[in-house]
Amino acid sequence: MLEGARRQGVGRVVLASSNRLTGCYPVAQTVTPGMPPRPDGLYGVSKVAVEALGRLYADKFGLSVVCLRIGSFEEAPTEVRHLATWLSPRDCLGFVRAALTAPGVRFAALYAVSANTRRYWDIEAGTALGYTPVDDAEDFAAGIPAEGTAGNGLQGGAYADAAYTLRHLST
Repeated sequence: MLEGARRQGVGRVVLASSNRLTGCYPVAQTVTPGMPPRPDGLYGVSKVAVEALGRLYADKFGLSVVCLRIGSFEEAPTEVRHLATWLSPRDCLGFVRAALTAPGVRFAALYAVSANTRRYWDIEAGTALGYTPVDDAEDFAAGIPAEGTAGNGLQGGAYADAAYTLRHLST
């Protein structure tokens, strides 16, 4: 896709990245887009590669690339982890619009997540791009059961468990 965009003279590409790119950071640590990747599984590794390709095309060919590290995109949060990772439909639209229209961007990677009280990620890069999220998963907290939460202390929750990755390697 990036090569096709370069050949066609497309001005900007918005890539769907993922919070899974940094899922092995502890839940107590606020992660910024500039921190090293710590993927929580093979999917996260693939998103590291996608962002690296985006950076390559920005640096080498001058293509404007924005990588949105998407949180848990749901109509409403349904599990405890979503209280930190939820991306509402309204905030998703806001981030995509900003990614498509922000002036003067050569390369940017940012977390597309709602303004959740419990969020793990710094959202300043998104604000700098021109969008400040408005929704907060905390509004739904009373209706979310506490059972089933991952106890590993990592932002990726169950995705960061060794068993999750091993299940995908043993097919």
